[in-house]
Amino acid sequence: MGTLKDSTKYIFVTGGVTSSLGKGIISASLAKLLQARGYRVTIQKLDPYINIDPGTLNPYEHGECYVTEDGAETDLDLGHYERFLNTPTSQANNVTTGKIYQSVIDKERRGDYLGETVQVIPHITDEIKHCIQLLGENKQYDFVITEIGGTVGDIESLPYIEAIRQLRWEMGRRSLVIHLTLVPYLSAAKELKTKPTQHSVKTMLEYGVQPDILVCRSEKPLNENIRKKIALFCNVDANSVIESIDTNSIYKVPVLMREEKLDKVTLRKLNLPVSTPPELENWKSFLSKLENPKKDVVIGLVGKYVELMDAYKSIIESLIHAGTVNECKVNIKMIHSEHITPDNLENTMRELSGLLVAPGFGDRGVEGKILTVRYARENKIPFFGICLGMQCAMIEFARNVLNLPEAHSTEMNPSTSDPIIDIMEEQKKITIKGGTMRLGAYPCNIKENTKTNKIYNKTNITERHRHRYEVNNKYLETFEKHGMIASGINPQADLVEIIELDNHPWFIGVQFHPEYKSTVASPHPLFVDFVRECIAYSGK
Repeated sequence: MGTLKDSTKYIFVTGGVTSSLGKGIISASLAKLLQARGYRVTIQKLDPYINIDPGTLNPYEHGECYVTEDGAETDLDLGHYERFLNTPTSQANNVTTGKIYQSVIDKERRGDYLGETVQVIPHITDEIKHCIQLLGENKQYDFVITEIGGTVGDIESLPYIEAIRQLRWEMGRRSLVIHLTLVPYLSAAKELKTKPTQHSVKTMLEYGVQPDILVCRSEKPLNENIRKKIALFCNVDANSVIESIDTNSIYKVPVLMREEKLDKVTLRKLNLPVSTPPELENWKSFLSKLENPKKDVVIGLVGKYVELMDAYKSIIESLIHAGTVNECKVNIKMIHSEHITPDNLENTMRELSGLLVAPGFGDRGVEGKILTVRYARENKIPFFGICLGMQCAMIEFARNVLNLPEAHSTEMNPSTSDPIIDIMEEQKKITIKGGTMRLGAYPCNIKENTKTNKIYNKTNITERHRHRYEVNNKYLETFEKHGMIASGINPQADLVEIIELDNHPWFIGVQFHPEYKSTVASPHPLFVDFVRECIAYSGK
């Protein structure tokens, strides 16, 4: 298809009835289908909360904090966008109410409004409109899909819906609104109910926005009568009522949406040709391997937020990608690090073929992570430590191999006599927490003939970071003498990025977050090799 001859098209995705219906997955699936037709597509998320970003939010509040190449701490939906499209996002792809208001207030303080009374309309809505159109200004994209967080009817979402109303008027046929809603099935009555969808669309109409397409989430198929009823009461064509039935994998949604003709309906409503079919052969190949594994393996994911799967969303998806490459189903056993003790360690780790110690902050659950590392090291179980997971590996090694029983991180014990992990020099004078860590992509030089070198098949890489503490280099020579090798170093600041054990089948820790760069099209090599080793271990 190539690119559009005229201006960028804007697609807005809103949600009604309830949250967590999957706006991010629908947005990413539509984007994937348009991309598969040859269009250039990006997706942005507008979040109604007043935090500047999710960087200071507890994972229990909002799931994981996803980090972009340029160092933005963003909503986890951006991870879905990247995993589906295999295209990096940036600071411009995630906007919050906090950022909007901060920008407007900064302009008011500078006098940019020339003494005007600053109001929600037009000043806040103008700022929202500016942020929405920012990605399309240089005509780099044919489509900008904008997902509005929250649920229509929420007070905090009102300025965003108003901004969409204004943009629809200004853009005309260059824009389109997709409304995701719920059609619940009442088992007692044995029927689907359309009333919640009708009320949700009615709320949109009260705000002056008529949806063009309705995507109806349901656990049962929508029959023709249900579609016609929704179309009649919601002022849309019957073929614009799209069924989004529950499925066991988010990666099936693009195929389901293609079967429902979501991409075709979208293109027709924007007066664009639909002649070029979407190229989804690679995606189908991935799905085929995902659904037909030849083996399975059990990997323990050790962290302190295991009650909430979204806290480790990118890690879980990276393991799925890696499992698919190896034609293997990865069964993840979530292990709460705070509950691990010397007494239950053996029982907890039994039947695992690999251990991944997750990132995190603070001292809660750290001793459980350190016990896990020791078990993996001594029993030669494949071990993968990410960020704090790597730091725990070094603390464990220092205590039990280097005979430094008080070894710790100054994050957990500021007065430790052996600060194996210490705060980064540039972080020592920082008191404001938001957006001040080492964030985004940094280079790493990998030593030749190391395990990591063979996995990457490169000596120079870049990976994304999110941390304040680092390996204390004054201990590095002692570590290496005893077999823990610093196989990856940041050339700019001489920071340890990767460690590995030379007398262990697979024991690797990384200071960065490889899970942020794993996609369906490009599974991360560290995860792929880790799963491969876990499969080998399970066969022994």
